Amino acid sequence: MADGINAEIRLAVAIRADYLCEYCLIAEEDTFFGCQVDHIISIKHRGETKVENLAYACAFCNRFKGSDIASLSESGVLVRFFNPRIDRWLDHFQLERLSIQPLTEIGEATTRILRVNNIERILERQELNKVGRYPNNAALTRAKG
Repeated sequence: MADGINAEIRLAVAIRADYLCEYCLIAEEDTFFGCQVDHIISIKHRGETKVENLAYACAFCNRFKGSDIASLSESGVLVRFFNPRIDRWLDHFQLERLSIQPLTEIGEATTRILRVNNIERILERQELNKVGRYPNNAALTRAKG
């Protein structure tokens, strides 16, 4: 039990997310490494281990996000990342075929730092799409409202 994330909390976060990565919308069952519980505001930034501060993230999104909570825009402005507890996915991103396109500065900072459109991740979504697994119905609901 790392950082107070017990089985009960993990299950609550997973169910709330429909077992999807809340950043790239890949289903946990379609990932080799599964999904992890992410502190949206990391502990080192005084984030708490409460379900309100936790997101479900695939291993890649979680790894690239790390403890970061924001990034600098091209103009040098500090922009926070997408927060699945207060933001709607479709307000900040658009699924264009298999690419996740940012619609806002928040979306741009998040897609860039989480590297959701790296070629390897696009290829993964492409292979899943060929067998009807990406986006799944839960992902489409989040992507289209």
